[in-house]
Amino acid sequence: MEIRIGIQHASRELSFDTDASAADISAQLTAALASSGVLTLTDVKGQSYLVPAANVAYIE
Repeated sequence: MEIRIGIQHASRELSFDTDASAADISAQLTAALASSGVLTLTDVKGQSYLVPAANVAYIE
């Protein structure tokens, strides 16, 4: 599925395809927010994306 992440204070969003489900992404974001950590997601090509969880504005 295609995922788009809006990041606070950034004029562009992060967009990529991933094999993760919406429930998986939601769980990862919740865990990252609880630990004041970094949201780490991987696209279908194996590339990792690191986003400070506190700076996530939205995920579609």
